[in-house]
Amino acid sequence: MTRIPTKQEVLDWISANPTLTSKRDIAKAFGIKGADRIDLKRILKELEAEGHLEKRKRSYRDPDRLPPVSVLQVKAPNADGDLFARPLEWHGEGVEPIVLIIARASDPALGEGDRILARLTVVHEEDHNYEARLIRRIGTNPRKIVGIFRKGAEGGRIVPIDKAGSTEWLVAEGAALSARDGELVEAEQAGPKNRMGLPRARIVERLGDPTAPKAVSLIAIHQHGIPDDFPDKVIAEADKAKPVGLKGREDLRDMPLLTIDPSDARDHDDACYAHADDDPKNPGGHVIWVAIADVAAYVRPGTALDGEARKRGNSSYFPDRVVPMLPDRLSGDLCSLHEGVPRACIAVRMQIDADGNKIGHRFVRGLMRSAASLNYAEVQEAIDGHPNDRTGPLLEPVLKPLYAAYTALKKARADRQPLELDLPERKIVLNDKGEVESVAFRERLDAHRLIEEFMILANVAAAETLIAKRSPLLFRVHEEPAPEKLESLRETAQAAGLNLAKGQVLQTRHLNALLNAAAGTEDAELINLSTLRSMAQAYYSPENFGHFGLALRNYAHFTSPIRRYADLIVHRALISAHGWGKDGLTEDEIARLEETATHISDTERRSMMAERDTTDRYLAAYLSERVGNEFTGRISGIARFGAFVKMDETGADGLVPVRSLGREFFHFDREAGTLMGSDSGLIIAIGQRVTVRLTEATPVTGGLELELLSIDDQALPRGRGPAKRSTRRKAASTKRKKDKIKRKVERKRRQR
Repeated sequence: MTRIPTKQEVLDWISANPTLTSKRDIAKAFGIKGADRIDLKRILKELEAEGHLEKRKRSYRDPDRLPPVSVLQVKAPNADGDLFARPLEWHGEGVEPIVLIIARASDPALGEGDRILARLTVVHEEDHNYEARLIRRIGTNPRKIVGIFRKGAEGGRIVPIDKAGSTEWLVAEGAALSARDGELVEAEQAGPKNRMGLPRARIVERLGDPTAPKAVSLIAIHQHGIPDDFPDKVIAEADKAKPVGLKGREDLRDMPLLTIDPSDARDHDDACYAHADDDPKNPGGHVIWVAIADVAAYVRPGTALDGEARKRGNSSYFPDRVVPMLPDRLSGDLCSLHEGVPRACIAVRMQIDADGNKIGHRFVRGLMRSAASLNYAEVQEAIDGHPNDRTGPLLEPVLKPLYAAYTALKKARADRQPLELDLPERKIVLNDKGEVESVAFRERLDAHRLIEEFMILANVAAAETLIAKRSPLLFRVHEEPAPEKLESLRETAQAAGLNLAKGQVLQTRHLNALLNAAAGTEDAELINLSTLRSMAQAYYSPENFGHFGLALRNYAHFTSPIRRYADLIVHRALISAHGWGKDGLTEDEIARLEETATHISDTERRSMMAERDTTDRYLAAYLSERVGNEFTGRISGIARFGAFVKMDETGADGLVPVRSLGREFFHFDREAGTLMGSDSGLIIAIGQRVTVRLTEATPVTGGLELELLSIDDQALPRGRGPAKRSTRRKAASTKRKKDKIKRKVERKRRQR
């Protein structure tokens, strides 16, 4: 048996090897293999619980510190020319640490977007927490600029459209691509970045009128570098694809599988069917079938289609368009489970008992034919006693058995207690011109929950099957919250008169108890938001660390290979594990699983940011006609430069600049996450109810500026403030000048 290191030996190793701190690295360092890894995991968990270590995805490090050697992404220089960087290894709660790059004469010139490996030193300065010294540059992100072109005498300038953008770019006359003044353009950096003066760029594409409604999502697509045009070779491969036949597949065409999607769904990649289990050993049980489009049959490893799908990572959805992972020939046709059309699928038959517990499952590669393509609303209306011509004939034989199986699954869900956040999702409704017509809440029907539970069960089945067959795969991982995030949530709960107990292994049921205690109170939204913020971000990994939010030990994405590359990997793994054909997971793909997991986790976050930015711009356009109106909301964030407010009516986030907060200086407390008035003692903190006035709405950037009118129904106090202090400073300056003149006169008098 391998000797297991002591806790101190583990801590010493992590301290001496700050870049080799994953569980795998530690196990390798001490020669720990096989079942002995369980003891290592126990030691690491104990060190976590004791506060000596903090887990960051799959690595461990000292809490509340960035690693001494970190990967950084260089930001644009500030107004003083100082170069700061974003720490890519920061996953903590609260304000991100500020890192100042200390350049040496021998260092190469660094520009915005550069990724560097740097050695960090902790400092306690007013404007930064770390100082970084370059070790080496490890790559440069493609530098794209999306902005408004302003024509000048010799070319012009590009004014950035992002809210944080402050640097303008010079465009030479021959690099303007005939762009017109005021036009939205995409450009790229032209030559190395100058240390002095504005950087130079050349326009590579003219995107048209920036105020046009349909330019909103286009701006985000270009700004975040989401590929929106398929190369000719990819389109050609897709166009050559032919429907897959029955050969080598199980015939499911007579099974009444249904697709149930939003009314505006752009694709149909999952179908389901359920019936009472006739096995006498499972009284009151159900059989659930979930069939998923067999994308792997069309997108083979090593093809141009596969390369482009992996590059995109996922589809991106916007209010007015979708940027698909696959060309429409596949996503909208051959891999979409259209009603009445034979379609290739991979299906799973799952057997559950009367209490909703899965007691068995098996996967098949089949050919199905959807009995109907329904939407959530009409399915729910049928169950509620108002069937239409489409759902009426399906109500008794198909829809009611689906809901009976769902009723059983709800029992198992109640026992499992996944995290039950109550954060209504807002939906932007556009008119025919692409303009915002309204901002509404998305309905959450039992029909939505039914499909959600069926898909979760199928994802669990996929993970369990591949684990049992010892097949490599990509898990969907959601780790437990970090200790400092939990402590922040605990403090928020206590401030609201609620409790989140300490001294226990955190489970989702503990968080649900807190959420239930807050339900129906004025602090409900705050507690839900704070709980959401305490959560780690989900990601993909070839290693299984469980899914905390769903309270599941084994979880993988299987159900959406049309729009997620991770699901395509899982499909290929199932094909290889079952010996269904030569289109399964290849050795090359297995070798690249870690790299693929990181890449598609990044593309997922890229899409989320682009979708969020698009929503911000649509909301700013919607509210631009209501400048001057008053709104209620809640403080949702605090920064040195002001407070963020989430408005109740639309869910839009606006900024109250610190310069507008009365006539006094406000001190920013990074640790407490507050702003405090120097004269009045007023404290502005997350969660406070406020009334604000909309003073500015900029649709091109998505920026909203607000004026704070009241906090917790109390009018904003007026401090002595900068105006009086500036008067005092001016008077003091005048007095010094007068005294200086008097002294000069006195010296001359003495000299005489």
